[in-house]
Amino acid sequence: MRKILITNDDGIIADGIIRLAEAAKEFGEVWVIAPDSQRSAASHSISIRHPIDVYPHDFPVEGVMAFNCSGTPADCVRVGSLSVMDEKPDVVLSGINLGYNVATDIQYSATAGAAFEAAFQGYHAVALSEGMSGNHEVTDAYLEQMLKDALDVKLEYGEIVNINFPDCSLAECKGVYKGATVSCNAFFIDSYKVVEELENGGLRYMVDGIHRAVPEEGTDYGSVLDNYISFGVVNNVGTRGRG
Repeated sequence: MRKILITNDDGIIADGIIRLAEAAKEFGEVWVIAPDSQRSAASHSISIRHPIDVYPHDFPVEGVMAFNCSGTPADCVRVGSLSVMDEKPDVVLSGINLGYNVATDIQYSATAGAAFEAAFQGYHAVALSEGMSGNHEVTDAYLEQMLKDALDVKLEYGEIVNINFPDCSLAECKGVYKGATVSCNAFFIDSYKVVEELENGGLRYMVDGIHRAVPEEGTDYGSVLDNYISFGVVNNVGTRGRG
């Protein structure tokens, strides 16, 4: 039986990872090893100067072995596949992330970072994300088929399948755009604003991003903006896609 490791960056209690684990049971034996709390934008970082704590977790999907981890999502893949699981996984699924992982945001995404770590370890890796509205109609309707299709993709070393579900109703969804390339545009135009003046002349800043929609045909970002599921293959530097 295929062994599947699932992680995410929203934390082990996130709705998306629970829904993903339930769907993944159709494809093999599922293990969940995920961060104990939110780790968004951790990219592909790993822990090397402090220990990683792993605890059994009471997960709400029957038949799933689950553990929470004090480390990053990439740590979860490493310690999970190399030490926690009884055998190495055949497949690693990362998600379902709350918020798209498209365009240049892929570089910062810990959802994608965990999948890239899996690819580097030699596992078949899939990252999955959806919009932030809380409308799961498209994701839940297409999830099992997208998992099946993703498992059938032949990946080269360092590649992952990256899937993004559009933030629209099922009736508005136009289907699946396969072979989506990675947009070179940014999801947000970022600046930083001062939120507090500190002692000794210090300033405390917070990122202040302005969302921009860039409807580029054939890209991951353009696809979700046009109410398609974006399905593509991304390499380890996130600059190209194929499908």
